[in-house]
Amino acid sequence: MHGKSKAKTPGAYIAELEEPRRAEIKKIDALIRKTVPKLKPHMQGGMLAYGPIEYRTKGGREGEWFKIGVASQKNYISLYFCAADDEGYVAERFKERLPKASIGKSCVRFKKLEELDRKALTELMKLTAKTGFGM
Repeated sequence: MHGKSKAKTPGAYIAELEEPRRAEIKKIDALIRKTVPKLKPHMQGGMLAYGPIEYRTKGGREGEWFKIGVASQKNYISLYFCAADDEGYVAERFKERLPKASIGKSCVRFKKLEELDRKALTELMKLTAKTGFGM
């Protein structure tokens, strides 16, 4: 399974994955829950999500999203870090510390968790959890 899931719970999302991806997502789920336990796990936008947040853009649009998201894509795993401040997007600050990942404004893409520096990744999770959503 890759792309948007129709699962209603985090457990159902993980259960529908095939191995070895299921084992990878289980490790990521455990790491997020341990690192930022205050971010409640749930499903959002067809992916595994942590920490529901309400937001309002400068243009006045409002909605609900998440602080950290996990999606199983066809060729990689995506971790979404929805946090930005006056310095910019938080995830972009970790490009040098996570060189084996492809990093966009809010997304960290990789194939296996073991490819990433665990200390940098947990720091990114903690910083995301305490940083605001918009710029």
